[in-house]
Amino acid sequence: MELFVSTVSNAERKHIVFIGKRNVGKSALINSFSGQEMSIVSEIAGTTTDPVKKAMELLPFGPVVLVDTAGIDDFGNLGEKRINKTIKAISSADFVLYVIDSQNNIEPIDIEYINRLLNNNIPFAFVITKTDLSTNEKLLKDLDSFRMPIFKTSSINKNGIHRLKEGVIKLIPDESEIPLISDLVSSGEIIVLVVPIDPGAPKGRIIKPQVQALRESLDINAISIVVQVTELKDALSKLNQKPKLVVTDSQAILSVSQIVPEDIPLTTFSILMARSKGELNALISGIDQIDNLKDGDSVLIAEACTHHAQKDDIGRVKIPRWLSAYTKKNINIDVVAGKDYPDDLLKYKLIIHCGACMITRTEMQSRIKQAELMQIPIVNYGLIISYMQGVIKRVLKPLSK
Repeated sequence: MELFVSTVSNAERKHIVFIGKRNVGKSALINSFSGQEMSIVSEIAGTTTDPVKKAMELLPFGPVVLVDTAGIDDFGNLGEKRINKTIKAISSADFVLYVIDSQNNIEPIDIEYINRLLNNNIPFAFVITKTDLSTNEKLLKDLDSFRMPIFKTSSINKNGIHRLKEGVIKLIPDESEIPLISDLVSSGEIIVLVVPIDPGAPKGRIIKPQVQALRESLDINAISIVVQVTELKDALSKLNQKPKLVVTDSQAILSVSQIVPEDIPLTTFSILMARSKGELNALISGIDQIDNLKDGDSVLIAEACTHHAQKDDIGRVKIPRWLSAYTKKNINIDVVAGKDYPDDLLKYKLIIHCGACMITRTEMQSRIKQAELMQIPIVNYGLIISYMQGVIKRVLKPLSK
């Protein structure tokens, strides 16, 4: 019954990614793990091309996606494209199974990828395959030095497969959603939401982060005040107690920071989204790269959803303008919209990402991991705007513990 598949979408499932060199038994292992042939099994190295995905129910854990990838030692022009897709699969992984043939030794390419997993805090375990043929003792000793879980399996007689499944269930991290503001404000406290209504605002409604913040404040019985920048000073003067927090659209942070007294905590919707949807520290660490940009460098502005660009669009107009004014460099700026990065990602010196309000936390973390695996600094709109406006320390202070 393990193969019963629910109606849960792939984006909501935990992704278990199988990686390793060519012909180490990844496809056979994944077929044994799923109980169903989903990958082509061949003695010819390099049979798997694009990542192959299979949704399954891993009981008693729940719905997962198994991802079979091309060999990490697949060299040449076509192989490089396959490896890029493998790296992308790793970046979206909730858990990685690093597959090694029991007859092999650890090679430099293995160490390179193991270090990528370790350095990027991607949870993983080693799986030794073909143990029906005996096991190389040196391999066991070398793997043990990494102090990660090791599972021995055979896809021929199925030895170790059940234990591997049980181990994966215990090792997959269980991450909960981080709230936007409900852990920063308590019942009865005042939160002021600054929502500019400009030509870029959707007609007749407010954007998702603003809706989410308002809903969370209602759920915790906080006192919510929603104003435009032009009414902010007047609104603050009429309060008989200080707000616990003021949250503004990033585009208005400079003018809002000049209105809100220093003793009132202030941040932006985009920075709150960075904390909720991604890894805030990883995004903060990318900020300094803006000061390292040189003439001719390429910067990618990445938006997770497609929308009709307005006259003064933040990603296509405002951020490029502010970036040029701040760096005083001749920088090549590309804008991409949608769920995938461009194939030539390595040419970029910096990725500036949107607030990610229209994608899941897992998807945003995948994008961050992909950038980290390729050693490309990444920030989001709110962080880079606040940095260029000189208020980054102030807007991060409410989030420090």
